[in-house]
Amino acid sequence: QVQLVESGGGLVQAGGSLRLSCGASGRTFSSYAVGWFRQAPGKEREFVAAITWSGRSTYYADSVKGRFTIVIDNAKSTVYLQMNGLKPEETAVYSCAASPIRPFSYYYTQPSKYDYWGQGTQVTVSS
Repeated sequence: QVQLVESGGGLVQAGGSLRLSCGASGRTFSSYAVGWFRQAPGKEREFVAAITWSGRSTYYADSVKGRFTIVIDNAKSTVYLQMNGLKPEETAVYSCAASPIRPFSYYYTQPSKYDYWGQGTQVTVSS
């Protein structure tokens, strides 16, 4: 059974940092990419970042470039999202998801292209 389990969410002040983790298990993910999405109350799910399982390719939403970093530890089957300079408007439930490798990076921004999802972890940024 495929499982994606997020951790690392919490409450942080504006300008602060958090590191989210996404542990993957239940299948071989070598032909997959892992993405992070966030969803605030009353808003649509929003792409944040993605990384191929090899770690060779990374993708970021423009809004987080330069502040967030996605990395993978293949030995631990875990993807990390380091978030620096957090803003109150980034308060949301952050979820990780796994997608088969896609031919175009655009696909990684689309939630419908992901096969597996975690339950999410709450990130709250206070002003």
